[in-house]
Amino acid sequence: MKRIAYIEIDTHAEIAQSFMDIMNETGSFSVDYYFSKRVKDHVAENGENIFLSDSSMILDQLTLKKYDLVLIGTVHRYFNTFFTIAEKYNTAVIVHNINFIRTSNFSLLKSIFKKDRIYRLKLLWKEGLLGSSKIYRKARKLLVLDEALISECFSFLPIFYTKYSEKAQNEILTVVIPGGVSQKRRDYKKVFSEIKKIEDLYHHPDFKKVLIEFVFLGKADHAVLKQLTDLQHSLQHVNITYFSERVPPENFENWMRKADVLWCPIQEETEFFSQKEIYGKTKMTGNIGDSIKFGKLAVFPKNYQSSLDFILPEQSDLTQQFEELKDLKFDFQKEYNKKAVRQKLENLLNSLMAT
Repeated sequence: MKRIAYIEIDTHAEIAQSFMDIMNETGSFSVDYYFSKRVKDHVAENGENIFLSDSSMILDQLTLKKYDLVLIGTVHRYFNTFFTIAEKYNTAVIVHNINFIRTSNFSLLKSIFKKDRIYRLKLLWKEGLLGSSKIYRKARKLLVLDEALISECFSFLPIFYTKYSEKAQNEILTVVIPGGVSQKRRDYKKVFSEIKKIEDLYHHPDFKKVLIEFVFLGKADHAVLKQLTDLQHSLQHVNITYFSERVPPENFENWMRKADVLWCPIQEETEFFSQKEIYGKTKMTGNIGDSIKFGKLAVFPKNYQSSLDFILPEQSDLTQQFEELKDLKFDFQKEYNKKAVRQKLENLLNSLMAT
């Protein structure tokens, strides 16, 4: 049986969880997971193959067993450590921000003084920031989680499968907006504007009265929380639900399963380490994985280009669109059933271990 080490000592516990879920019944591979405490506290599995780790421990831990492949979930810090791993082992790296890995050392140096100066100086002095690009060149394979990002340089890592496919049965049309409630990555100004428009429509005699609730499924940052509170006080006909603290995984899951449709108002652009990233072109949005996992159709901004059939562009009449999508059936299990996705993943892993 081939052995894999999966390392996540930085962030993206949700990606690690997806990998664990899809691999927990494989008979072809044995996987050991090396997680930081923060990551380990946010995954649901507890087993003999899960080890607490950090940048000071991981190199010694890897020497204790012989691995055919080392898979690194995130390389956003600990660059010295990860370069050593990439030099010594057959290594694949999941890439979350494509422009970041192409950034020149000069641009990285300039970005240090733009924000988070103390943290970024630490990455420069102690963690080998200027050697970050060497890791990606040394790794055997660079992996992405969105098929739209596949290229000669990047291979697709299939880890998202449809875990829940039952249709919600709600008396109130329930539109869930998954993700942290911050203007940084999602356009909540537009969301608030659209909700106000829907509220105003209730005063028009020809408007078909629709019971509708919008769920902001993520912790609202301070600035947006105040706007949500003000919005809620101004509404008489439209319901909204929001959270001032981090949403526990079980609550997140319950709301996602209850959703009639997902609304994903992602910004066209964001940034990582002061480098511009474009959703769907250089960066994946986690909402794609949400849609697949929970078997929900998702409405994205018009400017988001996607060939996925379950991603729909926003229409001018959102209320009508949400109503229509509530009754529209899409067979996620046809392509995203667990068995099929695991087979694709195993094929990729075998190719990474081929001599």
